[in-house]
Amino acid sequence: MKKTVLITGASAGFGADSAKSLARAGHRVFATMRNITEKSAPKTAAELRGAGIEVLELDVTSDASVGRAFDEIYAKTGGTLDVLVNNAGQFFAGISEAFTADQVMAMFDVNVFGVQRVTRAALPSMRKSGTGLIINIGSILGRVTIPFVGIYGASKHALEALTESYRYELSQLGVDVVLVQPGPFATSLYAAPQQPGDPGRVSEYGEVAGLTGKIGEVLAGFFQSGNAPQPHEVAVTLEQLIATPAGQRPARVVVGAGFGAAEANIAMQPLQAQLLHGFDYDHLATLKAE
Repeated sequence: MKKTVLITGASAGFGADSAKSLARAGHRVFATMRNITEKSAPKTAAELRGAGIEVLELDVTSDASVGRAFDEIYAKTGGTLDVLVNNAGQFFAGISEAFTADQVMAMFDVNVFGVQRVTRAALPSMRKSGTGLIINIGSILGRVTIPFVGIYGASKHALEALTESYRYELSQLGVDVVLVQPGPFATSLYAAPQQPGDPGRVSEYGEVAGLTGKIGEVLAGFFQSGNAPQPHEVAVTLEQLIATPAGQRPARVVVGAGFGAAEANIAMQPLQAQLLHGFDYDHLATLKAE
C-alpha cells in the first residue's frame, strides 16, 4: 500500500538512498534537508526531484523550520503523514574531554532534540488518524560502546530510551515506533567525523591520544573487506518495515555488523518486560492496531 513518508537528513547517505528506494517502491516521499543550497545538497536535491521525490528544507534544530516544513507537507497531503523516518544525525570521534560543551550541545540538538522536535510535529496527525509509523535511525553504538566515540554514543543511548518510551506511550493510540540500529557503513557520516574543538586537551593524553587513529584504520579495513555491508541495506530495511503490518514490527532492528548489539537487544528483552510488569504496564508492549 502506498504511504506518505517524510525522511530527515536526506542530503546524503542513508537518507538520500532511502528516499530513492522508497519512491521506487511506490511511496510518496518527502525528502528533507537542512539547507538545500549548502555543499552538495543542490545536486542531491535535483537527483531526488528527478526521481519524483518532493524535496523540502527542514532544519531539525529549528522549531520554525520544522513548523514550516510540516505546514507545507500537510497542505499537500490534506493533513496526513503515514511514516516519519528520523534520520538526520552527526558523528563525533576523538578524545571525549576535548569536545567543548557547545559542540556536544550542538550534536545533541541534531541527534536527540531534533528527533523530539520532528516527532512532536508529526504526532498530532498520526494520533488523530489512529495509525502511523515512526522509524528512528539509531546506531549499534547506542547499545555497545568503544573508546573515542562516547559522545556520539551518548546521543544514541539517549535515542534508545526516547524511542522505547514513545513505543510504549503510543502503542494504545495505533502509532508504531521502531529503532533501526545500523552498524558502521562506508558513508559520509563515518568518512568525516567532527573533531574535538579543544586540541590542547588531546595533547595531554600522550600515547592514548594516538589510539584514536585506530578507529579509522579498523573501519577502513572493514569497508574494504569482501564482506563489508552495503549502505543500501538500511533502505531495504526501511522498505521492509513499512511493508510489515502494524503490530508485527520488531522494536529494534540491527542492520549490518552488530558487534554484539543484537545480542544486547535480546538480553534486554526479558529485563524490560519484567520492569513493565512491575508497573502493570504489560499491555503497553503490544500495539493496538486497527
